[in-house]
Amino acid sequence: MNYFKSLTTITFSLFSYLGLSQSYVGHSIDNYSGIIGVIDNPSNIVDSRFKTDINLMSASTFIGSDYYAIDFGELFGEDVDIDNTAQISASEKNNFFSNADIIGPSFMFNINANNSIGVITRLRGFANINNINGSLFESLNESFDETNDFDFDSSNLVSTTHAWAELGISYGRILYDDYDHFLKGGITLKLLQGAGVSFFNSPGFSGNYDASAQTITTAGSINYGSRNDIYEDDPIDFDDLKTGFGADLGLTYEWRRNNTTDGKGHNKYLLKVGLAVTDIGSITYDDVTQYNYDLNNQTESTINYNDTEEFLNENYSFTEITKKIKVNLPTALRLSADYHIDRSIYLSLQGAFSLIKNNTQFTNKINNAVTISPRIETKWFSFYTPVSFRQYDDTAWGAGFRLGPLTLGSSSILSNVISDNSKSTDLYVGLKIPIYQSKKYN
Repeated sequence: MNYFKSLTTITFSLFSYLGLSQSYVGHSIDNYSGIIGVIDNPSNIVDSRFKTDINLMSASTFIGSDYYAIDFGELFGEDVDIDNTAQISASEKNNFFSNADIIGPSFMFNINANNSIGVITRLRGFANINNINGSLFESLNESFDETNDFDFDSSNLVSTTHAWAELGISYGRILYDDYDHFLKGGITLKLLQGAGVSFFNSPGFSGNYDASAQTITTAGSINYGSRNDIYEDDPIDFDDLKTGFGADLGLTYEWRRNNTTDGKGHNKYLLKVGLAVTDIGSITYDDVTQYNYDLNNQTESTINYNDTEEFLNENYSFTEITKKIKVNLPTALRLSADYHIDRSIYLSLQGAFSLIKNNTQFTNKINNAVTISPRIETKWFSFYTPVSFRQYDDTAWGAGFRLGPLTLGSSSILSNVISDNSKSTDLYVGLKIPIYQSKKYN
């Protein structure tokens, strides 16, 4: 197994299977997003524009790096080689990231005017490489062919790929309502089923490559391990799952200046502000195989290098242990503000910030992002065009729409079309059965 090639393959496989995407950027702030809005902030489940929202199937993935910059117009040809097609931006600490989120059959409904409940099923996968030296990654990926001399220091190198399923129970309640000021809260409690984890970590890994001698001199240590190896081509075994627990918490405040409308079928606010912490929790795997390699003070030949694991096994001493590890969810802080400009015109500002440090082992993290999104929103139709400023110097411009039960969009499709060096891409699609509120609701 070549770990680095495998993780790159997984990243682009997520892209090919689910068709590009991130987590419903632009759509989640829509007052008619239903279940999708609840996964960003569970307080959105109450005082909804729906009597009942039934999600049939929604899918979203996100893929990117600060190492590859891609002209997506060239990506859809036959036998595409990412390494030859992409522009390479190697740095001391490059990062790769992808996630996939499939929301299965789910529903939400109102218990009464002040309380709502829902059930959400999800299947999720994350892959991250953080803080890897770009020259080292390139050499490993290309089997040290045509590589020049370089030095590297990949301290705090961490990589985690994790797949799991969720069954969530969401509850929301109106906490305060005096016409002009409105506050609601919500919580989602999750039963987690871990399908497998693979990781590659190093607290300190440095050295240099001599191209003329074709030797690599190393110092430090690395370890990698897995449980239900999700780097292999075989399908993930969902018959052998590990249980964990998680939660989302959220609040939403609305300023309803001069509010005179009645009923749940209207948006009454001039300004809506949301705060949520999502993906609190973890899954513990109790039988993980880990290999620890001592790389100190050794110079080894890279001639006939084909595979990272084989190279390590043949040239370095290692110990094999079975251990218990706790894999944390990608905990995040989510902020939102939505301004009702006039009639069906809105302008939103959303921020998503990881609460996981970049060098934390055995966990995944989201990329920090701030998104500005104007939209047109009506009962049966919404259109939005978000602009996102993402971590690792990536700016994305996208578009999406909701037409009754169908949602389709991407927060990067427009920038991918006009740019020849995109660092990320995404697409989301959803199909549901919306049952709307009447103009009057008691």
